[in-house]
Amino acid sequence: MKRTAISAMLALTLLAGAAPSRGQAQPGPLPPKPGAVPEQAPPPQKGQRGVIHVPVNFVSTPVTVRDRSGELVFDLAATDFHIYDNSVEQKIEHFDLGGDPLSIVLLVENSSHVEPLLPAVRKSGIVFTQTVMGQTAEAAVIAFNDAADVLQPFTADKDQIQRTINRMPMGTSGVKLYDAMSSAVDLLQKQPENRRRVLLVISEAADSGSETRLGIILRRAQLTNIAIYTIGLSTTAAELRAKPSQAGPPQIGPPGTFPTPGINGRPETPSMQASEQSNINLLALAVWVVQRAGDVVHKHNLAVASTATGGAHISTLRDNSIEKAMDLIGGELHAQYVLGYRPPGDEPSGYHEIKVTVSRPGVNVRTRPGYYLPAPTS
Repeated sequence: MKRTAISAMLALTLLAGAAPSRGQAQPGPLPPKPGAVPEQAPPPQKGQRGVIHVPVNFVSTPVTVRDRSGELVFDLAATDFHIYDNSVEQKIEHFDLGGDPLSIVLLVENSSHVEPLLPAVRKSGIVFTQTVMGQTAEAAVIAFNDAADVLQPFTADKDQIQRTINRMPMGTSGVKLYDAMSSAVDLLQKQPENRRRVLLVISEAADSGSETRLGIILRRAQLTNIAIYTIGLSTTAAELRAKPSQAGPPQIGPPGTFPTPGINGRPETPSMQASEQSNINLLALAVWVVQRAGDVVHKHNLAVASTATGGAHISTLRDNSIEKAMDLIGGELHAQYVLGYRPPGDEPSGYHEIKVTVSRPGVNVRTRPGYYLPAPTS
């Protein structure tokens, strides 16, 4: 009996020691009780939310230099340039003349408004691939009307790009230009930062129904170093090229005029529209649109977009064909200086003016006027 009692005590001792071992061998949360509500993560306390701020790590700006006769100047060195951010001279950390690889989005309006001009747009595909893209570019193609449609994602295959342009279909009657530009900026800002980012727009100078404002697009383009080039299509030219429709309404005015009164009730003609364009201070208008994130620029939205980002606007209203405009833009892109600098990191929010000067006298310097740095939000 004594031996039996001792054996029982030893067995109880071993069982007591084994229980913790089994508990440690299977760690994990206890199963919830039936009907119990799972515990939710606590909400973030005040002050725990991260501060949202768009840092400007590197500013890159295209610089086009022309002499008195309008010819491009190719023989300047980095030491000939001075660049200022809010009047403070910056150290030039990147200098290039037409050699940086390009990422280009070709954004084309294919609405029914410009249907008679689409053959000319398709024909310009060879100029785009050979002159604009050059040897180091990749490109994507977007067509837009009521919506933006990515016809071709980024590729360096020029034949594929040209086929895409040649087969561009006609769309609906909508012209959501700003929404389409926003989609193009989305594509470009995903491209590597060591590539020059260019948006080339072929469109009417009009927008209808977009949810995005032009000023917001230009802010994003400036902060992601995107240069916007624009080729303006003329609905008047489209009407003149269109086949006459027997069922259509009679034309109100003579050929080459707009059917509605213009400024002060005067009939608008191509020469009058060109004159109005030359009288607009596009630089001041571009800064105003970016500062206020607005889009009230009437017929000058394409020119404002180009001015705000250091690109150029070419109208086909008069004698410039789409192919000629493409050729001019391609020539500039591959003969353009690109300056880059790194801001100190403590730059204030608001609009930052960029100014570039060249030590050589008698030349004309064109670059983007600046960028807008939004205030941090929590």
